[in-house]
Amino acid sequence: MSQLRRAPSTPPKPAPQGGLDAVAQAIDALRAGRPVRLNDRGVHTMYAAETITAATLKRLGRPLLILSHARAQTLKIRLYTPEVVALPLPAGTTPAAIRAIADPTADLDTPLKGPFNARRAKLGPAYGAAVKLAKLAGLLPAAVVVTGAERGGMDLKVTDIMSYESRAAESLAIVTRAYVPLQASENTELIAFRAGDGGPENYAVVIGKPTNPVLTRLHSECFTGDLLGSLKCDCGEQLRGAVAAIAKSGGGVLLYLAQEGRGIGLINKLRAYRLQDQGYDTIEANERLGFAADERVYTVAARMLGLLGFKAVRLLTNNPEKVEGLTRAGIKVIERVPHAFPSNRHNEAYLRTKAEKAGHFL
Repeated sequence: MSQLRRAPSTPPKPAPQGGLDAVAQAIDALRAGRPVRLNDRGVHTMYAAETITAATLKRLGRPLLILSHARAQTLKIRLYTPEVVALPLPAGTTPAAIRAIADPTADLDTPLKGPFNARRAKLGPAYGAAVKLAKLAGLLPAAVVVTGAERGGMDLKVTDIMSYESRAAESLAIVTRAYVPLQASENTELIAFRAGDGGPENYAVVIGKPTNPVLTRLHSECFTGDLLGSLKCDCGEQLRGAVAAIAKSGGGVLLYLAQEGRGIGLINKLRAYRLQDQGYDTIEANERLGFAADERVYTVAARMLGLLGFKAVRLLTNNPEKVEGLTRAGIKVIERVPHAFPSNRHNEAYLRTKAEKAGHFL
């Protein structure tokens, strides 16, 4: 059986909830098309651009559409303000028109958009927080915002949105653990972690007899590659190859992280796939959607390793950002252990892009 240090009989007390509950409720509200009131230097009411209804738009009058710089640049919108841009919406704007601006997968269907006249006035923190909250909800990174308080919905502090990811990571705790024999390693323990916001669980696959510094693989979940065997990426091969490599070495840990699509979620990843079918590479697709090339954070992985009793790792990866991200999160990376697999005709361009644009060692 694994020699991993057992968790105490009483799990460690999670970090204070802070605004976790409020942000979790706001995420549900946005996904359902309900308003969220953002409090910072006054009150602003936001809706997700993806889920706003015609009835809501009619009531709002002349709101602002808030887009990330990444999306604005693809629409050739001048960037007068930091982080996000604000577009005044004409009276009578429909939800379909808003989604056509926010969703690049519709660009070929509605190519004649604009001209756009972005606001030049300084935008307060609430506007950037609105886009971030839409991202946290797994929606398109775009929001419809009006100044003032709309009826219904809920109140939320901007600071709670901006600190949400770090607070959620701090609140992670071990929920349960069990031995699960795998084809590549019969001596395997699966450990489940849950954060205080009630979001998706993360898992540690503990193989063999781990020793310090522990051989570690950070694996972002990939429904299409891990489960369905998609040929568009190399995720399934990386997952099974990591389990086999760790088992062969004698022991280690694979962290299975709820960060689908480099942190943009499954639905947005499928949107990115549609853009790749139109000729954009994986990084261009993410940016056209309004995301960064990689939206992952590494505080969750660092917290999990800490709960398992590890402070130093030999990291199984070809991604230099994972080394840097885990180091910034407080884990000492003793060594980068190469981890690569042959390409196929469906993913060779994807892997080439990761090497040439993201600096992966492939």
